[in-house]
Amino acid sequence: MNEVKPEQWKQFLTMDGVQFIYFYTPMCGTCQLASKMLEVVNETISSLQINKCNLNYFPAIAAEYEIESVPCLTIWEDSQIVEKIYAFKSVTYIYDIVNSYL
Repeated sequence: MNEVKPEQWKQFLTMDGVQFIYFYTPMCGTCQLASKMLEVVNETISSLQINKCNLNYFPAIAAEYEIESVPCLTIWEDSQIVEKIYAFKSVTYIYDIVNSYL
């Protein structure tokens, strides 16, 4: 997964197609588990690109896009959030959701 820096955020707003952005905080234990699950999914699907954002550096983005808690996987189509996933039930669950957008 690629870490997005605050100065890179605007480029995501101009991208076409489907984007996956994972919001987390480093001290969150559930986020650490979710990150491992996403890494498995990311390695399983060769064409998949998941980006991650440390929400500590993106408080305005969290407010603007109503990110209510972490971990949160957001799925974007043409610069708009189409789905937010807060419950990382299993690797298979996440795989199926992500794969449905590819």
